[in-house]
Amino acid sequence: MRPLIACALLFAMASAALAIDTDKAFDDPELQARYEHIIEEVRCLKCQNQSIKDSNAFLAGDLRREIRRMLGEGKTDDEIYDFLVARYGEFALYRPRMSGKTLVLWIAPIALLLAGGFVLVNILRRRMAMPMEGDAAAEE
Repeated sequence: MRPLIACALLFAMASAALAIDTDKAFDDPELQARYEHIIEEVRCLKCQNQSIKDSNAFLAGDLRREIRRMLGEGKTDDEIYDFLVARYGEFALYRPRMSGKTLVLWIAPIALLLAGGFVLVNILRRRMAMPMEGDAAAEE
């Protein structure tokens, strides 16, 4: 029984060692919640398909420390996002801001859905107008 308990303890300690964000949590729960929200919204620029919260890349760790420092200095979320966009571009954010540069990102899905609907309606109308093969045999 003791070896089983020892293995369970080792696994429990190993999971803490493999944690990605090992920095001490903020004392203020509201500040910690803001920190968690921001690091979920920022893309890891090396991994590109992970947030910096989920990434163990060196750059992601560096960005987490920078965001933690800025929150400690009393910066607002918008100031932090502005800093990240100024340094890395809109690509750093999972939800790019509405602007002239990102207008295509916001309009393209709607435009593609409308175009697809238009094509589908035209195909269905043409098929409905075609004579059926059984109708030609019945007329003769």
